[in-house]
Amino acid sequence: MYARGEGIVLNEPSVIALNSRSGEVLAMGHEAWQMIGRTPSYIVAVRPLRKGAITDFEVTQRMIRLLLQRVGVSRLNRPRVVICVPSAITAVERRAVTEAARRAGAADARLIEQPVAAAIGAELPINEPIGNMVIDIGGGTTESALISLGGVVALEAVRVGSFDIDNSIQGYVRREYGIAVGERTAEEIKIVLGSAAPTPDEVNAEVRGRELMSGLPKTVVLKPAEVREAIQEPVSAMVDSVLSCLAQAPPELAQDLIVQGIHLVGGGGLLKGMDIRLTEESDVEVRLVRTPLEAVVLGAGKVIEHYESVQAMFMDGGTHRR
Repeated sequence: MYARGEGIVLNEPSVIALNSRSGEVLAMGHEAWQMIGRTPSYIVAVRPLRKGAITDFEVTQRMIRLLLQRVGVSRLNRPRVVICVPSAITAVERRAVTEAARRAGAADARLIEQPVAAAIGAELPINEPIGNMVIDIGGGTTESALISLGGVVALEAVRVGSFDIDNSIQGYVRREYGIAVGERTAEEIKIVLGSAAPTPDEVNAEVRGRELMSGLPKTVVLKPAEVREAIQEPVSAMVDSVLSCLAQAPPELAQDLIVQGIHLVGGGGLLKGMDIRLTEESDVEVRLVRTPLEAVVLGAGKVIEHYESVQAMFMDGGTHRR
């Protein structure tokens, strides 16, 4: 979360832990993330947002209210809120997001597309007649956008992201080794061993899980090459969406990209070798931006700082509606 005049005031994963018997919220953010896969059956740690869309409206509303409370918002000072959303969301999903924010205490809620916010956060000259291309790989979606003169010229979005890589790792370890590993372990495997292309200094790592046949704890050794093979499907889907966006680029802007390069943002962009793989497949240099995890929220922050002058950037402003 970014507050006007203050900068980033909160940086937490969008996870909430609930007591399913009483409906009470037990934890949120990092604290709730630690609970995933480690709680009694009546305590559930959930992600109310999946594939870039709200899966549980009630829980999302409560989470937004808690987030606003954490940064000092009360019933007396109802703020205007800007929310970054995937460009692939439908009109119904758009309304659900704004409604959840308003019910959680926002006076007004406006939406901005994540790749546009990412481009602003990465300090690209998006208002000039130059082709700026951003690839934003998030938890649930991968979006590629070509931006020029403040507007989206070409856009490709797929509902495949980092969580799909985690799922592929879980499925692979289950199939090949007969071991069940949790969501958090799968993410750790992705960070330590995962890669989209061969990289130097690759090392093997031990993975602990529960053997399906015996139900007992078991340790296996995984190699980076087999993890790369395991996540091939989601990574290829991401790469294909980038190539599809590039294919839509007008010739003049395509020329700009050869000079400017393509900018990679989002947590999924941190997957080792992702920039190398994208560069090889597209024949255009792909560079990870300086702050890939914060680029989107920093871009939204700049929009908040200049709220009155950037009305055309908002999705409901009519400019970028798909």
